[in-house]
Amino acid sequence: MISSMSRDEQPKGKPVAIDHNAISASSTEPAFVAPPKGAPVYHGFVVLEDVSVEGFTFGAITDFEAEPCDAGDAFVVAPDGSRAGLVWEVSTTKYFEEVRPFEQDRWGVWAVSFPHTMDNRASARKNLLTVLPDLKARREDWKQWRSRVELDQLSQNPITLKTTR
Repeated sequence: MISSMSRDEQPKGKPVAIDHNAISASSTEPAFVAPPKGAPVYHGFVVLEDVSVEGFTFGAITDFEAEPCDAGDAFVVAPDGSRAGLVWEVSTTKYFEEVRPFEQDRWGVWAVSFPHTMDNRASARKNLLTVLPDLKARREDWKQWRSRVELDQLSQNPITLKTTR
């Protein structure tokens, strides 16, 4: 029971990187809780425009700048605007593993290790660079997956063209 734990023993959440300029569909809830219709996944969290490598931009969910941490959540925005989630931890053991599969609007969620501490944007950029080859490969896989899904949908719902004579 949490109430019987000392303050030091109680679980502590991590600060959230909220985009206070993001539009919410609710007058009482933040944008990440109530994104407007058509908003991209992770709308309402901060996209760090200056943390970009080869057109891939880092988005923060866990606010590592407010409080340096050794694990957290983030996302990546590809040059075409598509997005993937990251569950990251600082570790000397390199890994890149699937947490959630591809979806129509997200090229998966990936558990990744970062070799550099997450306490500033320069470190975030270095960490993005280390996982970028794996991210690019998964994004290409997602694009092929989406093409197959769209072809399957077309074959199940063929379009017939009417001709007039």
